[in-house]
Amino acid sequence: MGTGKATRTIVQRLETRKLDWVASTIGLYNEVAHFYFLVITNYPSLQGLGVKNATSKLEKLTVVSKARPAVEIPLPWDKLPRDFRRAAIASAVGSASSFFTNLNKWSNRKQARQAKGKKFTERPPVPPRTWNIKPTFYAQMYLRDSFAVMLKLFTGESWSWVKFKTVGREIPQGWEFRCPHLVQKGGRLELHFPIEKVFEKPQKVKEQVKDEDVKICSVDLNISDRLAVCTILKRDGTQVATKFIRGGDYLNARRKCCLGRVARNRRLTGICKSGETDNKGLWEKVRHIDDYEAHRISRRIVDFARENGASIIVFEHLANFKPKKGKYSRRGNEKRAYWLRGKIYKFTKYKAWEYGIIISRVNPRNTSRDCSYCDVSPIFRHGEHEQPTEYRPGAPLFTCANGHRGNADLNASRNIGFKLFARHGYQKPVASESLRRGCSNSPCNLPNNEMDVVTSGVVRESERGTGAPHVYPSLVGCEPIITEPEVIQPSLFDLQEVESTTQMLRTPRRQGCRKKQETTSDSIQLSLF
Repeated sequence: MGTGKATRTIVQRLETRKLDWVASTIGLYNEVAHFYFLVITNYPSLQGLGVKNATSKLEKLTVVSKARPAVEIPLPWDKLPRDFRRAAIASAVGSASSFFTNLNKWSNRKQARQAKGKKFTERPPVPPRTWNIKPTFYAQMYLRDSFAVMLKLFTGESWSWVKFKTVGREIPQGWEFRCPHLVQKGGRLELHFPIEKVFEKPQKVKEQVKDEDVKICSVDLNISDRLAVCTILKRDGTQVATKFIRGGDYLNARRKCCLGRVARNRRLTGICKSGETDNKGLWEKVRHIDDYEAHRISRRIVDFARENGASIIVFEHLANFKPKKGKYSRRGNEKRAYWLRGKIYKFTKYKAWEYGIIISRVNPRNTSRDCSYCDVSPIFRHGEHEQPTEYRPGAPLFTCANGHRGNADLNASRNIGFKLFARHGYQKPVASESLRRGCSNSPCNLPNNEMDVVTSGVVRESERGTGAPHVYPSLVGCEPIITEPEVIQPSLFDLQEVESTTQMLRTPRRQGCRKKQETTSDSIQLSLF
């Protein structure tokens, strides 16, 4: 089955000192990388080679030694450290490989377009105009211990070792670190250590779904307060667990506050000069807020999948979903413009790979319009106190023609998981005949703002209300199981007082009523005892 490799980056901050030497080292590194890039572009035989072969041939062309007193293109710098030079060569080879790959793709698109007799106006790619590569420190260029690191820096005239104190995360056990990169952000210095871990490579999706006990975690991403809805499903349709990850309203409010400040500042300053970035601090804050939320959501998705033994995480392929003027409101288009679907997928992919969990994506067509219990399409989407008369995008609840009701995002999450099984020949299980005739009580039938985690077949009475018996149908075709709720018989107070108090608590809260309701609720708890 082979082995897989996971890669992460550990950032350690350095004390701020010798910034001029650091700037000189970074500048010299980019000059050397640019020099070798030009050599590669002028020698076609060097193009397409790997780093190891390219390094050997480039050193024969440029480095003077006792065995080679004369070379074709001598280096314009004297006494460059060997590891410094080879790190710059590796960066130049990577930049050249990227440039020529893009150039070949552009040439193929041009030929295909001209072969059809059509006009081709796309501009060709150009070599890098500026160089700002972060220097890589090979083994002979740095020394490291637990609380400090020594770097070999270029002072402008010679090379000198400089010791820096480090602050940051330690390398976790089971991981091996690689050569670090030196990053300068204003007056702050950082060392970025790539770390790697080797593990047993998981099987492909088509092999894993052959197992009857396989579990998948299907994820429905949204722009509402529920940013992600995760459901653990088995191949026979059993719903093991569900998790709602909230925070969308708070995220949109913080982002809107920053965007409002950007708009106000633009009205005051007017049009900026060409190439000048306006409100740099505010845009950086918006980016940091989005990155934090994407990391938070992706970590919760991966942890939820691990806790329930899921080996596959399924997303929708949402690459082409964009704002549309005239179709959605201005506020809705703003949410879609800043939707974190791409970041969440990207962050979840590399986080899950560390634990041997693979990621898959399915077609999002009709995942929100089909009923996950009886395949009725389209369903009705509506609010909590609205009648199900139409499909209203973004509404929190759904009702189908057969009477199934529940949370619309949870219904979409289940459909995403069933689509993955259907892709590999395992059709979605059909609900029982009694469920098709209109049973509205299902594991999906939950209030809009209740629980965060639902386990299969177990719902507490406090989360479903009291009164009539509740049905928890199986998804494999068995008959529903009827359970009677536990009823507390009043004995210490008058029933009329309970009825009037309950009616008051069910009344929507208005301004000035909070204190009265809380006091009434406390009096009921005291009277029970």
